[in-house]
Amino acid sequence: MHPNKRHLLRSLATVGLVYAVAAGQALAALPAPVAPSTAPAASDWLGLIKGYIKDGGIIIGLFLAVAGFLWLGWMALADLNQVRNGRKEWGEIGLSNVAGAAVFLFVSYLLGQAANVI
Repeated sequence: MHPNKRHLLRSLATVGLVYAVAAGQALAALPAPVAPSTAPAASDWLGLIKGYIKDGGIIIGLFLAVAGFLWLGWMALADLNQVRNGRKEWGEIGLSNVAGAAVFLFVSYLLGQAANVI
């Protein structure tokens, strides 16, 4: 083996050993986990899991609602660009944006009702 390779391997081994020793002493004080919004009893693991699943479902639903509103905004800007270029008329843009906003408001309402049911 070439002397430079041995020196490199020895240096890597030394660095790895120092890292392993230092990493063992770097224990962090982790914060206590936050209980789900349903707050089950202290020893109710099944209730705890159900609460976390419910909170995760609500967050996913809210994410989908936000993504829908962002998509609606993007569609409105794209329609404005098409009106500016003469490919669409103002009536078409108004109809599509009002209909899209109404659909997404209704979907947001349904997501809020579903969050209460779950």
